[in-house]
Amino acid sequence: QYNLYSKIDTEAPRYLGFEKWWGGHVNLNAEEIQFIVDELFVGNNLAAGRIQTPDGETIDLRNIRSPIVVFCSKGDNITPPQQALGWILDLYDSVDDIRSYGQTIVYTIHESVGHLGIFVSGGVAKKEHGEFSSNIDLIDTLPPGLYEAVFEARGEDTANPDLASGSWVMRCEARTLDDIRALGGNDIADDRRFATAARVSEINLSLYRTLMQPVVRAMVPAPVADWIRQFHPLRLQYELFSDQSPFMAPVARLAEQVRANRKNVDNDNPFLAAQENTSKRIEAALDSWREASETWAERMFLAIYGSPTLQAAVGVDPSGTQRLRKAAKNPLHRELLQKRIAELKALVAAGGVRAAVVRSLIYVGVNRASVDERGFELARRIREAHGDMRVAEFKELVREQFNILLIDQKAALEAIPSMLPPDIESREKALELIHQVLRARGELSAEDNERLKEIARLFGVESGAGKKHLREVGKEPKQKAS
Repeated sequence: QYNLYSKIDTEAPRYLGFEKWWGGHVNLNAEEIQFIVDELFVGNNLAAGRIQTPDGETIDLRNIRSPIVVFCSKGDNITPPQQALGWILDLYDSVDDIRSYGQTIVYTIHESVGHLGIFVSGGVAKKEHGEFSSNIDLIDTLPPGLYEAVFEARGEDTANPDLASGSWVMRCEARTLDDIRALGGNDIADDRRFATAARVSEINLSLYRTLMQPVVRAMVPAPVADWIRQFHPLRLQYELFSDQSPFMAPVARLAEQVRANRKNVDNDNPFLAAQENTSKRIEAALDSWREASETWAERMFLAIYGSPTLQAAVGVDPSGTQRLRKAAKNPLHRELLQKRIAELKALVAAGGVRAAVVRSLIYVGVNRASVDERGFELARRIREAHGDMRVAEFKELVREQFNILLIDQKAALEAIPSMLPPDIESREKALELIHQVLRARGELSAEDNERLKEIARLFGVESGAGKKHLREVGKEPKQKAS
């Protein structure tokens, strides 16, 4: 509130916009609220694959085929990164396990923004939200796996800056499950505590429904419940100070008078300095109170639900060493996976020069363990200038060639010569295209160059070839999402 009053001439529109969003309450019935609390919060059953639809179908996050993007922040004390990303450890044993489901997961970790700021902060919207939106095709084309989106400010020393949109360059770096574990998630003892809390919650809910709910419903008829809802403090505080309230009419007239006679004080005004100092002291006191209350709540939780006696009483083995939240696997998954592997092996030598170029780019670039938006943008422009492949087909081709390399890299490379046209000029042009895309993000490393030499040999072109450049494709940045 102080931020509003101290900047009253400029802050009101932003403040009112947030309050309108924050105060837009949604009515949920008892069944909806109970489901959210039991299944998503206390039990966290969505990540564990324990939620079923009315017809018996299990909701499994591993069945999502679109890329999953996760925003989280170290400054978020409600859902910190280790919690926001912990579901990945519940569902998968390794990155290869993620790939076996054909899933692409991209996360980004902000250094300081708070819980609500992830969604409504203007700075986050301009940077993370903007970059993700403008690079949605890049994310959708990424081979299956786990990635962290890293943002670097675009400056004078940025290679090929015209290939990056906005003020930042987005790079998706490959990660493993150990990177998620390093954030500091729950251990087995924590799992037992949360399982105990869930069991206690289920017992309390059963007792309430049996003993108290009938009494409450008998004492509070529907008209009274509606009256209580209308006068709830969170709802009433908005209505009392809205234009609907007759008490606010004089305030509106006074506000006009204040605006007409508004006089700003100088920055060196001692009362202004005292005001700032008081605000900082109040802020520090509130932060200290929050930290103390959170520490107390955490210690109480650990002490109560970590009690071996309580755990045993509700059916949780206090000495158990097995993870209690590991999602079960569908037995048909392995069968479908083997079938897909057989299909990909049959396509090792198929696809022609286009597939050979994409396979070569993936082979050389995989050593970098990251995908840069500049290389993807250049590939997009080349595709538009020299080909007629639709974006969806290009995305499918990239994923297919990545999987072929993943299954049998040796066979995939050995098949490249048979996929190329017989004339040397076409092979040289294809190799030049590979050079151009790989250099979009800057100079190549020694290992990149070694892999390029190997590709040049497979193309039947001397390693020194390909120094010519393809004609320049459009330099004007274009909208990438399609």
